[in-house]
Amino acid sequence: MLEGRIAFGETHVFVGQGYVVSVRHGPSTSYSPVRERCEASPSALSAGEDYILYALLDFIVDNYMPVVEAIQTEVEEIEDGILAETYTQSGVGRLYQLRRDLLRLRNAAVPLVEVCRRLEQPGLPSIDASLYPLFRDVSDHIRRVQEEIESLREVLAFAFETSLMTGQAQQTEITRKLAAWAAILAVPTAVAGIYGMNFEHMPELHWKYGYAVVLAIIASVCGWLYWRFRQNRWL
Repeated sequence: MLEGRIAFGETHVFVGQGYVVSVRHGPSTSYSPVRERCEASPSALSAGEDYILYALLDFIVDNYMPVVEAIQTEVEEIEDGILAETYTQSGVGRLYQLRRDLLRLRNAAVPLVEVCRRLEQPGLPSIDASLYPLFRDVSDHIRRVQEEIESLREVLAFAFETSLMTGQAQQTEITRKLAAWAAILAVPTAVAGIYGMNFEHMPELHWKYGYAVVLAIIASVCGWLYWRFRQNRWL
């Protein structure tokens, strides 16, 4: 992975009697460790190009696991952030980016599953029957990688839905608070609007205690509304 993104490469392998040619495209890992591994085991290398093909496939499949494990760690952090309600808009963007990368990773792994399946089946020309268990082992590994990818995609799908639901819940909570404060502020606004009209004959207009009584009524109604909204957890 490069800067949080999965770097994809492509490998072409040509196998024939007495030769194995691998061609790498993109940011693919060097296959020097495969050569060193084969040269360190002359007895295994004596099996010929079949063993080299197995070693290449095994190396390629093994390189999937660190990527999957890194994504799994990040997915767990994403889940914790969503449950803690500390997820931001940039976090949602990263979640969507991971889903796209996992889709590309699955598309890269699925063809390899079919290749390994064919190599582990008896009857394929020029494949030594004694190496079938080795190819079967590689096939099991790539199937496990595929299952991990599918599992992570499902988790990210649930996390994406949860993040949307959490965002909607937060918006609903904010809307409730705004509505509650608007209702509280509507009381003094309404009273002030009534007494702000330019009419000569109005109730309690020239009463000595009218101003204090009106303020007391406004404060009481606003306090009662605040208490009710707190009771209903709108504030």
